[in-house]
Amino acid sequence: MPPVFAHGALRLYLLALLESGPKHGYELIKALSERFGGTYSPSAGTIYPRLGKLEEEGLVATRTEGRRTNYSITPAGLTELNRRRDELAGVENDISASVRRLADNLRQDIRVNMRGLRADLAATAEAARTSARAAGSAGGTVTAGGAGSPRYSPEGERRLKEAEMLVQAFRDDMRVELRRHAGSRPVTAVTLETVRTVLDQARISIRNSLEG
Repeated sequence: MPPVFAHGALRLYLLALLESGPKHGYELIKALSERFGGTYSPSAGTIYPRLGKLEEEGLVATRTEGRRTNYSITPAGLTELNRRRDELAGVENDISASVRRLADNLRQDIRVNMRGLRADLAATAEAARTSARAAGSAGGTVTAGGAGSPRYSPEGERRLKEAEMLVQAFRDDMRVELRRHAGSRPVTAVTLETVRTVLDQARISIRNSLEG
């Protein structure tokens, strides 16, 4: 895959991010991740060495507050940034192109993974139908009710409650996971599309198993 930033471009973009005010390393990583719409998040090993180099060159100053080190642009750094405004505009264009490329790659990965997921779900649903048919032929789980409605056997009632609990547990777990993630970075369009696609396919597979 082509590099996200051309040589020297990340250094310049870090100066641009610091122009709005001091930031610590995590804030810079978060700002970059948000700029890329969650399709790319630089590692600490990518960011901190470049910040250290900018400090050595006098373009960035540091100030320690508790356990965090805040970085701020110096007058020399602002002069450097102003001198390279045209180049910065090119970096912004390159970032937009990278976002589109990375999003395309992620969508392709999702399509590949979804094909495998659909096959797994179909196999699981078929196995469940086979097991249910075998159980039914061995004695059944549903008998006629007094008003013409089905009445579940104790085993059938147990399975129904277990299925409902599994659905509820999945819902609760995913809500916690989504909110935990959203506390540090926004949910991306790719994540939303993944959730929608996976749930739609799961719904279809479950309905097919019910009707099988």
